[in-house]
Amino acid sequence: MIIRILSEDQYDLPGKYIDELNTIDNELVAIVEEGDAENFKPKLEKMLDLVRTNGILVPLDELIESDLVLPNSDISLHEATSLFKGEGLIPN
Repeated sequence: MIIRILSEDQYDLPGKYIDELNTIDNELVAIVEEGDAENFKPKLEKMLDLVRTNGILVPLDELIESDLVLPNSDISLHEATSLFKGEGLIPN
């Protein structure tokens, strides 16, 4: 799965990490719905770190359409309410 982190890079995340990414996504939906500002940033960082650590960096000169676009770590809880709702970023 090709994943872009806004204002950062694009990664090719192997399929074996998609379930873990989806779990974090669902947890973020619950955190955002609860307005839990304390746990929002750490959970978002966990999601981004999963992609950064396990994904293979796509070279900048390769043009590949992203399957998923994740917000960068600077997004606020308020801004995230439009992203992390319902099924979240990754539909079940």
